[in-house]
Amino acid sequence: MKFSTVKNFVSLGLVVSLMGLSVQATAEGLPDNGVKFDKSNTALVITDPQNDFLSPDGVAWGVVGKSVVANNTVENLEKLMKAAKSEDLPMFISPHYYYPHDHKWDHEGTLETVMHSIHMFDRKDPLSLKGFKNSGADWLKRYKKYINDGKTVVTSPHKVYGPETNDLVLQLRKRGIDKVILAGMSSNLCTESHMRELVEQGFEVQVVSDATAGAILPGLDAYQASLVNFRMIAHALRDTETTVKQIKDL
Repeated sequence: MKFSTVKNFVSLGLVVSLMGLSVQATAEGLPDNGVKFDKSNTALVITDPQNDFLSPDGVAWGVVGKSVVANNTVENLEKLMKAAKSEDLPMFISPHYYYPHDHKWDHEGTLETVMHSIHMFDRKDPLSLKGFKNSGADWLKRYKKYINDGKTVVTSPHKVYGPETNDLVLQLRKRGIDKVILAGMSSNLCTESHMRELVEQGFEVQVVSDATAGAILPGLDAYQASLVNFRMIAHALRDTETTVKQIKDL
């Protein structure tokens, strides 16, 4: 395919800063199919709404905090939860926990090494909640009334980034759900990995662009990187305001 043909189909604008690899992308020529939701087969799925990511006291706040604040992520996640509960839309939480035996792995990827070294999402035992309350692995306090209501499905923990290592897909299938509104932390790791696997599994996925956030490190802006992949892979990318309206219109 000639470059001119590609250019006619996709107008892709990239702004690259050599000082920080800040990437912003627009893709006016790409199709935007959207998702038509129905309460009977749609769920809100949230990855890692936990203190270590979303609280200023969390161990990852130093790298994700600026993005969380810029996106208003904490407040936007609550807006989605509140809307889902008001409309009786099923809500699923896919959490991230590490137990003592997880720290004995023989090999780890880059961010796995970081997470383990700072004891992110650590729990003392898979069968005990000792020390769990208000720990880094616990839910952000403002979310507890939505998650601990006896109706929200909390899946088994994913161990790296995606739902391949937990029972999220099974839980969704068992409820007849094939359309997912996806949000949570962090954008280019667990949220993006969940998006990819759910798409591969045949779900229609809409990612909520400002109900997630990513790490900002010297030379890397994880959130901007994830937006490119969300736009290219997910069925839809919408902001919180639009998504809340969609939920309330069900």
